[in-house]
Amino acid sequence: MADEPLRPPSQWLQFNEMASGVEFAACVSALPWLRRVSKRGRGETVLVLPGFMADDRSTALLRSFLRSIGYRALPWERGTNDGRMLDHLPGLIDRVAELQSADGQRVRLIGWSRGGILAREIARDRPTLVDRVITLATPVKGGVDATSIGALVEREVGLDRKAMAEQMRVRNRIPIEVPITALYTKRDGVVAWQACIDESNPKVTHHEVVATHTGIGFNPRAFRIVADALA
Repeated sequence: MADEPLRPPSQWLQFNEMASGVEFAACVSALPWLRRVSKRGRGETVLVLPGFMADDRSTALLRSFLRSIGYRALPWERGTNDGRMLDHLPGLIDRVAELQSADGQRVRLIGWSRGGILAREIARDRPTLVDRVITLATPVKGGVDATSIGALVEREVGLDRKAMAEQMRVRNRIPIEVPITALYTKRDGVVAWQACIDESNPKVTHHEVVATHTGIGFNPRAFRIVADALA
């Protein structure tokens, strides 16, 4: 798989992203059952990072679910996840350091799409602050060529594809030491699902779910996997 060229998802998969509203409604309906059957936390801190061009509203349902099963689930509180991705990193590391210092325990990180990249990079730079990382439809290889929104990303961040790829190539020289749970979906209309398969870091567990890219953050099966991975 590592040698295969990665291409954006098909137009059909991109069109299918419109089904995310149905996925949201299904997840809301499933919440009472999910709260009964999911493994519970004991007040551990979980920081949830939204995807590209999204904000904390997109992760509200996931955070509400996590709080209902015993976690201290927090928003990232940085507005929209836009601009140059790595510009967010210093402030996020400071936030995680403050959270870790407050109770003396490493922080659990959950990131959706680009939020997952940021979660991974926090763990890469400061592994002593992070207990584990969970990513939802997060690309780890292929760059923007493996997405259906490559042109939008280039315009938003002000960097061309080669520059972004070089940034990540340099960072990937340092392995991520903390455990990673990576969720992906073959119905992803934004990111090629193969780009979400991490073959470089040693402590990665992959889980396939049936969801769209914009619906994986409120998918009942994803919520169960997240609860298991946090416990």
